[in-house]
Parts: sequence; C-alpha cells; structure tokens
Amino acid sequence: MSDDQVLYSSSAPEPVGAYPHARRVGNLLFLSGVGPRERGSAVIPGAVLDPEGNIRSYDIEAQCRSVFHNVKTILEEAGSSWERLVDVTVFLTNMQADFATYNRVYAEYFTDTQPCRTTVEISRLPTPIAIELKCIATIE
Repeated sequence: MSDDQVLYSSSAPEPVGAYPHARRVGNLLFLSGVGPRERGSAVIPGAVLDPEGNIRSYDIEAQCRSVFHNVKTILEEAGSSWERLVDVTVFLTNMQADFATYNRVYAEYFTDTQPCRTTVEISRLPTPIAIELKCIATIE
C-alpha cells in the first residue's frame, strides 16, 4: 500500500466539492470536513429548511450524532478506527446555543478515546448544516 493515497468512501455522504473523504500520508489519515448528511441524499438530519434552502430550525444533537457516524464510517473504510483519532477540529455555526449539547454528545462518543480538540464558531458552512468535523487519525 502506498504511503500517499487519496481515499473515497462508498458509504459516507458524497463530498460537496472536488476533494476526497480522506488522504493518507505515511501513518496519518487526514479527513476532509465531514457534515451530517446521509449518502445519496440532500436531507440533513435534524434540519428544517425554508423553500430557498436556508435553515429554519435544526436539532444540533441529531446533527452531532450523524457527523460522528459519518466520521466513523470514513475512518473504518479507510482502514483506521475511532480509537485512532488524534486530533478533531469542530466547526459550529452557533457556539452559544449549541456548545453545551455538542459537548455532552461528544463526551458520550469520546469516553476512552481522547484526541486533541479545537472548537471554533464560524458564520456558516458550505451547506445548511450547523456542525462539521475535520479529523486526523493514525493508520497502519
């Protein structure tokens, strides 16, 4: 296996641009930003959109759980695992309203695995979602 590979998942949501789900360089696996969408669908778990596609309301817990599921799917399909995560960058569109719920759900998923973590508030993401994760894991 090459030490530098571009990886696409057959189970995770399709990328919304010209980028892979992950890239392996040596023993590191870099994941592109992962949101809560489901593969083959534009539906965003927990989101209610207006006719123009803008967020009317959303359930941050549903989006967190979906994002974590998508990250796990990409990791496993690439040959890594949730337990091998070493760094997680989280982008939230509403830190004040969503951080407590996100932090609680995060703690459920990261009981034994303790990657480094950075949480950043941003004004918006490329699709009408409230959370996105950017991750680095090790891989053999």
